[in-house]
This record gives sequence, C-alpha cells and structure tokens, in this order.
Amino acid sequence: MESFVREIKYHLETTLIPFWEGLRDDEYGGYYGYMDYDLRTDPFYEKGCILNSRILWFFSNAYLLLGKESLKEDAAHAYRFLREHCLDRECGGVFWSVTYDGQIQDDTKHTYNQAFAIYALSSYYKVVKDEEALKLAISLQRLIEERCTDSLGYLEAFTRDFKPVDNEKLSENGVIAEKTMNTLLHVFEAYTELYRVSGDEKVADRLRFMLGLMAGKVYNRRLGRQEVFFDREWNSLIDLYSYGHDIEAAWLIDRGLEVLGDPVYTEKLSPITKEITKNIYERAFYEGALLNEAEKGVPDTTRVWWVQAEGIVGFVNGYQKNFQNTAYLKAAESLWDYIAAHLIDRRDGSEWFWAADKNNLPIRKPIVEPWKCPYHNGRMCIEVIRRLGHDT
Repeated sequence: MESFVREIKYHLETTLIPFWEGLRDDEYGGYYGYMDYDLRTDPFYEKGCILNSRILWFFSNAYLLLGKESLKEDAAHAYRFLREHCLDRECGGVFWSVTYDGQIQDDTKHTYNQAFAIYALSSYYKVVKDEEALKLAISLQRLIEERCTDSLGYLEAFTRDFKPVDNEKLSENGVIAEKTMNTLLHVFEAYTELYRVSGDEKVADRLRFMLGLMAGKVYNRRLGRQEVFFDREWNSLIDLYSYGHDIEAAWLIDRGLEVLGDPVYTEKLSPITKEITKNIYERAFYEGALLNEAEKGVPDTTRVWWVQAEGIVGFVNGYQKNFQNTAYLKAAESLWDYIAAHLIDRRDGSEWFWAADKNNLPIRKPIVEPWKCPYHNGRMCIEVIRRLGHDT
C-alpha cells in the first residue's frame, strides 16, 4: 500500500500539476481548452466552463492537500476567469462555453454545468475563505432549485433564459433523455461539497431528496445497477449499464452520507453502495482494468481514462468500509498498474491518454478538450493520498 500511495503522490506532483499549470493562459485568463493527440495546444479554442470549473476544483484541492502557495494562485486564476467570463450577469447561471478571450460561445444553461461551478466554488471557498465565492455557490444552488426542477427531480437543458430544450449534451447511445443519472449524481456531489462548507440546512434537505431519488428511481434493485437515461417521469429509456458511473456513484453517495450525517439515509443507502461496488468488481473488473459499459448486455471493452480513475477511488472506498475485503484494495492497485502501463502518456508535455482499446493501445483522441480534464485523475490521486497515507 505504501508504494501504491507514494507512486500516486509522485505522479500528482510531477505530472498532473505541472501539465495543467502549463496550460495557463496569462493573456486572456483561464486555461487553454484544447490539446490534440499530437500534443499541439490550440490557444484560440473555446474554453468550456465545465473544464474551467474542474480545473478550479483541482487546484483548490491540490492546495488543500499539499499546501503550496503556487497552487492557491493557480486556483485563483481559474476563479477569476469563472467569475468574470463564465457567469451570466444578465440571466444568471453559468454558460456552457466561452471563446478563448472570454466572450459567449455557447449560451446553453445546463444543470450539470451549474453543479460543477458549485462544486468548484465551494472548494475554492475552503481555500481562501472569501465570502464572495461562497455566495456565488449558494446563488447557483438556489438558481438550480428555482429554474431547473420539476416536482419529480432535476431537469437539465435550457436556453440562456432557462426555457427547456432537448438534452443533447448529456444524452448518448441514441436516446434524448429528459433526466439522467449522471446529472443527478453531480448535482448531489456539488451539494455535498456546498453543505460541507456552509452547513446550509436547505442544501441538506435537497441532499435527502436526491438520496431518495437514487434509491427509489435510479437504482434498479433487480439488476443491482443504476439506470442511466430517463424520461421526465423517471422511466428508463435504454438497457445500459455504465460501469464507470456506478463505481463513481458508490463512493460519492457514501461521501454524501458521511457529510450529511443522517442515520436514516445512511441505513437506506449504504447497502446499495455496497452492492454496486461488489457488482462492479464482479462484472466489470477484467484483466486488471474496468470495462467501459454494457448496452443490452454487450460489454464495451474500451478502457476509458476516467473509468479507471473512478474505479480506484471506488474500490479504495469499498476496502475502507470493510478492511477484511483486501480484494478491493488489490483491485485498486491493479487499476493503478494498468493506468501506469497503458494510460499515462509518457511523452514530454502530456498527461493521460483518453482511452486504450482492447489491445491496450491508446485511442487517438485529444489530450485536453472540454470533457478531458484533471477532475477524475487528479481527484483520484487526491482521494488516495487523503484516504491511505497523507504523510507518505
């Protein structure tokens, strides 16, 4: 275990942090939004607001872990760009993306995007204790509740002035979903962090509401998995098993239960997260890595970067819930070995490949783009160090 944690900390400090610091845009603010497979950075590519929020979260938590002042300034740089360019001062909320110089590119308002801004701002507030950051996070949480909900849960895609539109941005596999497990999970994640730093009981009440949805609507008890895409009434639209989202949900729900501290919901949800973790270990952990997903029972053998990263945290979390289950710890170490061998890009000036194919060869997708960020792999490093050996 010690070498496992030591290697991950070394990777965080010598690869991930320097890589993302190298994408800092000191002329127009924020961080560059695109690097292709051949490591060519496009300084004029749009800047995704989800990407910027995730970078803000990453540097904030890297500072909280390591205490290096340069990381606080990296976070402040992302915060200034979010505050000055990603927030819509006219209609409220966060844009989907802006141009390289901070003008509106895509003015879609998406609940998923608002959630990541809350997540990042809450962590940044923990770093600087600046009430402005906390007030922005709370205002976005209130906006979600006022503009992005119906009586059954969270709606997702809107125009700039919050008129509903088709949810193309968070729908895949040939369906257009009005509600998704993915967005619900990340609203829950964001509210968990906001409640942790604010103690706002209104946020706690919504955490309980979402836990009820996860247990009663999203989790399929018969199949031992979460459903993924839904209509407005929470009817599943497709037979899809998202292994990465399930293992991520297991530990994020457990984190939320810990922060909320409500024994009723802990008793209700803990058996579900335990079952999800067991099923992913038995069904998706294959030849030292996690498969991507299965549609209609047919597994996708692609090894996607974020799925492996979330697998490590999920299995470490499962091990911590039952230290007798050393198989989960061994699975996490095996995933790290796979990542080190096949997903970390050893070329100078890079970080991780997007994915590896069934032959463990890298897939030629961008190294950085609006969805490829330090949130999953950086967070994995931070979680492992915090959980298994901060002083290693």
